Amino acid sequence: MIKVAILCPYPLHQAPSQRFRFEQYLTHLSSRGIQCTVFPFLNDQAWNLFYAHGKPLRKSAFVLQGLLNRFVTLFRLRKFDVVFIHREAAPIGPPLVEWWIAKVLRKPLIYDFDDAIWLPNYSPQHRKVHRMKAYWKVKHIIRWSSKVSVGNAFLAEYAWSFTSNVEIIPTTIDTALHNAEANSVKGNPFTVGWTGTHTTVAYLDALLSVLTRLASEVPIEFVVISNEPPPFMLPNLTFIPWNKATEIEDLARIDVGIMPLNDDDWSRGKCGFKALQYMALGIPTVASKVGVNSEIIQHGVNGFLAETSEEWYALLMTLYNDRNLCKVLGEAGKRTVEERYSVEANSGKYEALFRGF
Repeated sequence: MIKVAILCPYPLHQAPSQRFRFEQYLTHLSSRGIQCTVFPFLNDQAWNLFYAHGKPLRKSAFVLQGLLNRFVTLFRLRKFDVVFIHREAAPIGPPLVEWWIAKVLRKPLIYDFDDAIWLPNYSPQHRKVHRMKAYWKVKHIIRWSSKVSVGNAFLAEYAWSFTSNVEIIPTTIDTALHNAEANSVKGNPFTVGWTGTHTTVAYLDALLSVLTRLASEVPIEFVVISNEPPPFMLPNLTFIPWNKATEIEDLARIDVGIMPLNDDDWSRGKCGFKALQYMALGIPTVASKVGVNSEIIQHGVNGFLAETSEEWYALLMTLYNDRNLCKVLGEAGKRTVEERYSVEANSGKYEALFRGF
């Protein structure tokens, strides 16, 4: 039996980065003799408050509580064989926990991340304190780690600057759960959908004029599935609060899924998760031609890639006018996920992370 301690920022079953990086492998790992114990920094109450506006004193109290819990956890780590850290052990301050694990406890350390977390990126709620995140610590944690697990080649290139022990394991979908029937041939109104958190909703800004134009020309509904209502209005906009219990059902109602991104290094660090969610359900997908999206999607084969507003408009209109094409692209996208980006396809690679120490 290999005993693994997992240190992560968020409580279980909440944050997409955790759910689709390591949480969906926990049952498989247990069945293979790898026993994982998870130590989140934030508890459920703190998670519900952390990205809300205001309440700095309560947020500070939760951070202090998390730091205290991390200190206590250090004394529990001696009984574990391996320590796995997703993104960071603590959201603020220098990497003292990581240093202690690697240099004092001398435990094998696996470091996992799925964003360009060495770059300053923060929500408006935290702009006044974002420097406390100490973005510079990422390179040091990489150097101290026995293995580094990243979600795409762009992230790997950064990690390879500091270590050779880098594994590219894509963010994956559990197709046993994402198994609703494709919903790409229903009648009007034609439904274009986006899912994500309030921290990524700003990517939709570049498409507002396109979606407004479409709504003026054809019967269209635009669905946003998120933890907060979007900060804009559109014709025929429907907001669906994200709910884990109905997540698949809510996604399955859309005809086309979209994933716009900015063309910058932060976006190149993204792992294509939104596109993979749509594709796993057989939903035809249009995504920005940025980063890993160009690896996941073969333009015109299993989805579409767009760069300009005119391309976005033309591709969405093409799908509106050709429901059979929606079905063909959706089926091809689903096969892509099953063959390359599913839990089943990557479980062996993930399991291997914890062996060989």
